[in-house]
Amino acid sequence: MVDETQVPHFWAVVPAGGAGTRLWPVSRAGSPKFLHDLTGTGRSLLQQTADRLSPLVADRLVVVTGQRHRDAVAAQLPQVAPDQLIAEPSARDSMAAIGLAAALLERRDPDAVMGSFAADHVIADGRAFGECVRRAVTAARDGWLVTIGITPTHPATGFGYIARGGPLADHDQVWHVDEFVEKPSQSVAERYVAAGTHVWNAGMFVCRPGVLLDLLADSDPDFAAALRAVAAAPDTLAEVWETLPRIALDHAVAEPAASAGRVVVVPAGFDWEDVGDFDALRGLLDAEPAGLTVLGEAETVLGVESSGLVIPGGDRVVAVIGLDDVVVVDTPDALLVTTRAHAQQVKGIVARLKDAGRSDLT
Repeated sequence: MVDETQVPHFWAVVPAGGAGTRLWPVSRAGSPKFLHDLTGTGRSLLQQTADRLSPLVADRLVVVTGQRHRDAVAAQLPQVAPDQLIAEPSARDSMAAIGLAAALLERRDPDAVMGSFAADHVIADGRAFGECVRRAVTAARDGWLVTIGITPTHPATGFGYIARGGPLADHDQVWHVDEFVEKPSQSVAERYVAAGTHVWNAGMFVCRPGVLLDLLADSDPDFAAALRAVAAAPDTLAEVWETLPRIALDHAVAEPAASAGRVVVVPAGFDWEDVGDFDALRGLLDAEPAGLTVLGEAETVLGVESSGLVIPGGDRVVAVIGLDDVVVVDTPDALLVTTRAHAQQVKGIVARLKDAGRSDLT
């Protein structure tokens, strides 16, 4: 029997940031990918994330986003209380965003366990996700920093990996973490997958708020103290925020904590996708390589002996003839034509537009 009840004192923190530059021109700084429906469900990636977490937390959902996105997030998630929607004055990377939420929750709920879940991941199996989160919360209550690692389906080189150690005593399907590994080469990734000793690092962490901040204090006591000070006096946020380091939670806390034997992992077998580029999006929408996949108004797309992904921009007809693995994205002010094999290079176009002063397009 699957437990579908809420998890007491469990809070979900959703960092909703980044511009998703590899998904330009759909995703832009002013309207990043988590605000878009990229799966054809009628719900944005952010809304799907909230839907997935709702059975576990009910109204205990905290979203941390940029100041310029606050209104859009509030419109998409009207169920989130205003004091649980945190607007960052500027982007400072994930440690500051998640750390501030931890500092606020530490004061608000002494029995809290928090989980951090990105706003732009796609997980179809909500029940399997919920089971992993419950297992992670149980371990986190014992003082561990817990990460949920995805069981690899192939030797991917675009993800970081987590080296799994021995089992955690008195916990089912929870393992010690030996180390976090940066994105590997193809041969190393193949070795990891063949050995079955590594899982993908999906950036999902579960822990007590005080544990996260104390682990941060081990390496950067001033950083942790500043976050706690802002939580005690929220009107100082703008003043203090710009002094905080720009660093990811993985580097600031998870990696040094793993070296100290403080991190455990719950392996997850559910399908997971972070929709990093148009190649990943095409595979997510349609596993079959043949033919054109259309995200949007299919009647405006004409394909002849072609395969790939087309995202039409409106009433204009898009015709694709004799091209394999093509990516065509049509918007009112920008048109992208590339191939799935070159999808990672879209980020470079955004950089060139920024260098040219075309902030209106980025």
